[in-house]
Amino acid sequence: MKNQYRFIARIIIETKTPLNIGSGNKGIKTDSLVLRDINGLPFIPGTTIAGLLRHTLGKDEDKYMGSQQMGSPLIITEAKMLDCDCTVLDGIIPQEKLNSDFLANFIQLPIRQHAKIGHRGATVKGGKFDEEVVLKGTRFCFEMEMLSDNKDDAKFKELLNTLNSDTFRIGSGSRSGFGEIEVVGSQCQYKLIDLTDKDQKEWYLKKSSSLSEEWTDVEPPFELKRTPLMGWTTYNMQLKPVDFILFGSGFGNDKADMTFVRESFVDWSKAPAKVIDREHVVLIPASSVKGALSHRLAFHYNKLKGVFADTLVEAEKIEDHVGKNNEAVKAVFGSEGEKDADGKMQNKLRGNVLISDIIQEASISPKILNHVSIDRFTGGAIDGALFNEETLYAKGLSFELKLLVNKSAFEGKDDVKTAFENTLKDLCSGMLPLGGGVNRGNGCFEGTIKITEN
Repeated sequence: MKNQYRFIARIIIETKTPLNIGSGNKGIKTDSLVLRDINGLPFIPGTTIAGLLRHTLGKDEDKYMGSQQMGSPLIITEAKMLDCDCTVLDGIIPQEKLNSDFLANFIQLPIRQHAKIGHRGATVKGGKFDEEVVLKGTRFCFEMEMLSDNKDDAKFKELLNTLNSDTFRIGSGSRSGFGEIEVVGSQCQYKLIDLTDKDQKEWYLKKSSSLSEEWTDVEPPFELKRTPLMGWTTYNMQLKPVDFILFGSGFGNDKADMTFVRESFVDWSKAPAKVIDREHVVLIPASSVKGALSHRLAFHYNKLKGVFADTLVEAEKIEDHVGKNNEAVKAVFGSEGEKDADGKMQNKLRGNVLISDIIQEASISPKILNHVSIDRFTGGAIDGALFNEETLYAKGLSFELKLLVNKSAFEGKDDVKTAFENTLKDLCSGMLPLGGGVNRGNGCFEGTIKITEN
């Protein structure tokens, strides 16, 4: 019998950072909407998971994922969202259930603001955009099935173990803090089906295609192994704010012209799960940290190479030593490439750093700071220069920031590694503040670094 065996797994994953699976559409409120199912709830297409797994297979890619000459023996379903009671939301959901306190949080999702800052400290033209994201802690369920002529399921289990790796990220923005996931409990339901066995064949034929239907005759779960981080260096920092921090939301409120960003997340520590209100959550966006590190990395690398702004012949030459034109920045953080004569992007380079958003529940103390620019001649306030901002007094809080750097970024480039580690030392010594209002004293941190070579 051809394809006599079926290896089937039912996996539940949880987003450790917000998730962005773009639909390709814009909305009234945002430039990028997440992909939603017929109920208006976010989901993960099977093609997204399949594409990520394909990269882990190497030379066996076509054998397990198919090609133009042969079909794929691997079948992956869509990943559907779980309700607060761990039931899978597959099929058409009654409206009254969608209006529940838990699911109502997924109808209006958070919107992240982004601004690409140039070396002059201002937003780069075309660098301001926003996008919708799925809450941290959201859980999804999907199934994987592999057809085989033999009973050896080692490769299938290897694929399952891949899902449990720190480097496995889903969706866009994986280099900017989004898409980190974990397999819940580091285990999944697993069955090996032999279609020549009558009982196993009957179970397989009766199995529902709906993810909302639980498996019957559940066997002991398969324990996923933690995939070792070979070829990656881990920089683990424990950071403590000196006093105020401000990561702007892009919006004001009735008290301030500028407020710090807040975002809810799902807490599964107790059953049923609940959404922690954004008013009690501290968020440090990885994209903001990444931007600050990128600019300081360019400075340290230029310093090591003896490149200084006041020694350049023309001011325009500064452009040749910053951003994607800086060798260290390009090696570590990648490049969006350059446009060719036809307007297409060429020479794209993926970043070698994985960094995650910091989102944690805390007792927070917002503080309104008033600002005014004084006219030197009259001694009065300059027209339009009176504003206030809502900052977060974060002294006493502690955050863990982990960066995974692919060693290929430093191969044969000792100056790049030195510059990068000097940048992290600046962050931990308060010399590299993060967020907004850094010229007014915000965003200074103190901390320690632990480096682990894998």
